[in-house]
Amino acid sequence: MEQTNEFIVPEELDDERFDAVIASLSEGHSRSYLKSLIKDGSVLLNGKEAKPSAKVHENDVIRLSLPEKMIPDILPEDIPLDILYEDEDVLVVNKPKGMVVHPAPGHYTGTLVNAIMYHCGDSLSGINGIMRPGIVHRIDRDTTGSIIICKNDMAHQSIAAQLQEHSIVRRYYCIVYDNISEDNFTIDLPIGRDPKERKRMAVRPDGKRAVTHCKVLRRFGQYTYLECRLETGRTHQIRVHLSHSHHPLLGDEVYGGKRKSPFHTQGQCLHAGILGFVHPRTGEYIETSAPLPQYFEEILSKLDNNSI
Repeated sequence: MEQTNEFIVPEELDDERFDAVIASLSEGHSRSYLKSLIKDGSVLLNGKEAKPSAKVHENDVIRLSLPEKMIPDILPEDIPLDILYEDEDVLVVNKPKGMVVHPAPGHYTGTLVNAIMYHCGDSLSGINGIMRPGIVHRIDRDTTGSIIICKNDMAHQSIAAQLQEHSIVRRYYCIVYDNISEDNFTIDLPIGRDPKERKRMAVRPDGKRAVTHCKVLRRFGQYTYLECRLETGRTHQIRVHLSHSHHPLLGDEVYGGKRKSPFHTQGQCLHAGILGFVHPRTGEYIETSAPLPQYFEEILSKLDNNSI
């Protein structure tokens, strides 16, 4: 018996190869295996067979069919959720550090999806397939803060459209290395896959446009506390932009180079604090605020007191 997943190509994967896109969207399977499925006709692009090298575009629909045994059962788990907002259509939660958003190899339990399946039951959108019910966007495992969950397909389509239009308000808070003299600045640099390491992103001229607006909140000499507002939403955007600008995030083990944090951060010091969106049913503007996690507050306190 086959399992079928359907994916809508996001903006950041526009104009990429068919096999590369499905490998990115259906985490857990090798690109070579998925390429063989494409050749076998088990992966359709807009309802038709296509070559692995075919270019796909934003909002294209990919349908993947594979044996049921390839996908483990994703089960509800009674994991506490820090709920910031909830109604019949959407749920906004404050994701803790270390929690993976959706199941992937090595992380089939303890994810946000396991938690929301328990909390919401059958009330989750199905557009992103059985591995990602309700998930319309994500934040990294070691990034904390606000993430929106869609309880039905109507809400999913509305929130996805707002993400594509860059109309959702997303303000992140982070601590970066070194002093930044400007009070406000914008980083407008294209981001794409790192050609040497597919799991990393990089600033590159052939990448997709990426814009991050930054505001200095506090300066500590060796460190700066920033608010970053996303105009676009590329993978690892804030981490890549600030690293490229020679101000990597405190604790970032991927983009931080050889810098070692004197603090216990468990990955990058980055928090999705403010999330604002137009409600898919009522048209009302909703804005939620996720408080800084304890570890973040403790680092700010130590920096304020100059007690590194």
